[in-house]
Parts: sequence; C-alpha cells; structure tokens
Amino acid sequence: MSQLSCLSDLCLAPYILKATALIGIKRKVGGNQFRHQFATLGILLDYKYFDNSVLLKASLLHDLVEDWGDSSLDEIRYIDNDGYAVVDLILEVSMRNNETKAEYLNRILIGSNVNPKILKCADRISNLTDLHLDTHSDMNISLYLDQTMMYVVPMAQEVNLDFVKELTDLVKRRRKLTKN
Repeated sequence: MSQLSCLSDLCLAPYILKATALIGIKRKVGGNQFRHQFATLGILLDYKYFDNSVLLKASLLHDLVEDWGDSSLDEIRYIDNDGYAVVDLILEVSMRNNETKAEYLNRILIGSNVNPKILKCADRISNLTDLHLDTHSDMNISLYLDQTMMYVVPMAQEVNLDFVKELTDLVKRRRKLTKN
C-alpha cells in the first residue's frame, strides 16, 4: 500500500473526538494535553509511520489514562477494528499506580514490543521540545535528560536510528541551557 493510500484510508476523527477530553488538561509548559497528543502524532508522521494505524491512533490518546482516567477505554475499544489494539498500546505506555518513572521507562525498554517504544520516543521528542527553564528547574531538567539518555535513547536504538539522532541532539541542546 502506498503512503498516500495509508493516510487517505486512515480514519482518525473518532480518536480526535476522544482526545478532546484532554483540552482542559494543562501542561506545565503551557498549552494543553490535546495539543501535545497532536504534536506526538505529527512526529510520527514526520518519521513516516503512515502504515501503522494503531500507532497513529494511539498517539492521539497516549496520555488519556494518566490525565483523564480509564473510563473511556471501553468506548475506544469499539471505535473501529483497531480499537482493542489502540487501547492495549495506550495501557502499555501509561504509568501504572505506584510505578516510579524509572520503573515505568524500564518496563517499556525491557518488556515491550516495537510500538510502545516508537510511541515513547515520539512522546519524549515532543516533551523535550517543550522543556523550558521558565517551567522546570535546572535539576528537574537535568534528571529528565538523564532519564532520556538512560531509557529512551536505548529504545530509539532498537526502533529507529533517526530517533536516536534527534533525541541526543535535543538532550545536548537542553543541557547547554542548564547549570547542571
């Protein structure tokens, strides 16, 4: 199937409607989670994941469980033929109760198949792009960059070397901004 066919056959509207629940969820960096979901989708399209409908649909809802709860998961399962796989992917990239950030990232790195790793890399690129000194302390930025190098860059090495380049470039530029 050609790239154009993959995109023209992709039905995102029901997933976009579900993602509107995130409009009211503010981000520390400004804006809201709805826009972040679209930024993540944009990164995946930029990296030409046109033929992975589950990944693209899940990108629009990847923070839904953490920010809104799991009350909509049953509705998502029945949106279309991808619904169950989309929910599975959303759950895999969502932090679980009592899970530390390190445990969460390590779970995706060690135990996940390709899609969660790809989604986490795109999500982290969006988050790094939005990481600013006026919203985060030097120490928090430094810890976030360390986590990126320890967990997310190894994920990228498994799934897409272009992700590695972008992630390491972003980390390098953000490190220049901090005193740590």
